[in-house]
Amino acid sequence: MTTLGDIAELVRAPAALSVPGDAVAGAAVTGTLGRATAGLSAAAVCLYWAGMAANDWADRDLDARERPGRPIPSGRVTAGTALRVAVGLNAAGLALAGLAGGRRALAVTVPLTGVVWCYDVKLKATAAGPAAMAACRGLDVLLGANARPVNWRRAVVPALTVAAHTYMLTALSRREVTGGGRLLPGATLAGTAGVAIAAAAAPVVPAGAPGRAQRSGLVPRGLAGWYAASYGATQVRALAAPEAANMRAAVRAGITCLPALQGALVARSAGPRAGAAVAACAPLGQVLARRLSPT
Repeated sequence: MTTLGDIAELVRAPAALSVPGDAVAGAAVTGTLGRATAGLSAAAVCLYWAGMAANDWADRDLDARERPGRPIPSGRVTAGTALRVAVGLNAAGLALAGLAGGRRALAVTVPLTGVVWCYDVKLKATAAGPAAMAACRGLDVLLGANARPVNWRRAVVPALTVAAHTYMLTALSRREVTGGGRLLPGATLAGTAGVAIAAAAAPVVPAGAPGRAQRSGLVPRGLAGWYAASYGATQVRALAAPEAANMRAAVRAGITCLPALQGALVARSAGPRAGAAVAACAPLGQVLARRLSPT
């Protein structure tokens, strides 16, 4: 009999803590943080969980060989149940997005849904896989920027920053079962440093307030440094010994450390407190990941 714990494992429940910060980053840079942001974040979480369930449904034969302990190959969740969970969560995500942001939000969530399903059933094993997953997280950021009629182009920089992190993380995840050479973790480590530098750039503050800019800049830099140090340390280990266990550890860190990066982006626009609140999901996710794998 399928339990709630089995469903939580199917959808990688702890990994959802890495999702709300995307929409918050988009809303922060466009000045639209508010009640709608909570609804859009919840929509993004539903779509993320739907994607995880669809991933396992699509990969059930591969998982039977490589990861027999996962819910479907172990027999704890049937393939039909996984598909129904994916479709149900997808519908919930679209409904929440429509209620929170109306047509503007649906204009992002509908293509986001399409990219998620394309990745899971078609693109995952292709060269386009990392780019498709990066597009999903970039669209998450743009979703947060579309709560009201605003200049959503302001959200392009944080969207690209999160997308760059996701691209490298997805590329790394392809070696978490088999392991690989040192080139991949070396490249992602360099990329992580670049992403951290981008997130630590000068904060967005009102003109004529240089003192405030200097004080506010400490938090984004600190959070970006935390992200780089925590995620980077696992990549250094993978670089030294690129075996499967170290690759998996780096992938887990890339998921659980993402809120620190999002927090740096949020702090640039919405202030230190908002950034710290988002980044607080990182240590919580790390604790939960010890009990339930986010990958």
